[in-house]
Amino acid sequence: MDIKITAKNIKLTPAIKEFINTRVSKVENFCDHIVSAQVLISVEKKIYQKAEIILHTGAKNTINASAVESNLYKAIDAAAVKAEAQAKKIKNKAKARKVTKKSVKTLEMDPFTDNVMLPQTDVKFSVIKQVEVLPMNPEDAAYEMERLGYSFWIFLDEDSKQINLIFKRLDGTFGLIKPIKRK
Repeated sequence: MDIKITAKNIKLTPAIKEFINTRVSKVENFCDHIVSAQVLISVEKKIYQKAEIILHTGAKNTINASAVESNLYKAIDAAAVKAEAQAKKIKNKAKARKVTKKSVKTLEMDPFTDNVMLPQTDVKFSVIKQVEVLPMNPEDAAYEMERLGYSFWIFLDEDSKQINLIFKRLDGTFGLIKPIKRK
């Protein structure tokens, strides 16, 4: 990281320069893509020591922190703490954005949670279709499903008088779902 130091009304000693370099480089632990840093130190009215740290990141973010103290080292340290807090906040926002962009398919599900349904808050139906449920056997239901070009078909079983569902599997065979009552 390139650190530029500007001093106003104060002599920039090697000790101050060393302290600034070590303190500002610690901020890099909290934010990965810091391109450059500007540090402005100044003395105002011979009492107040001011330090301002401006960090430019590659993600079009600018971190700007300043502090005024009676001691220059305290001012630099306080400004660096503020910059670290801003860097953490930017990093956490980026992590949160990455997590929300993950699709449900990429999330690893525990094998014991197969029967758990996640609550959905916003369910939107694009098509609502009313179908007359006719009594038929599973073979007739498969024929009707194929004739209409559907991947599943709901029907009333002639023998059990219960609603069943037939569906076409990926291997070309058919599946039949028969409801049962829990005991």
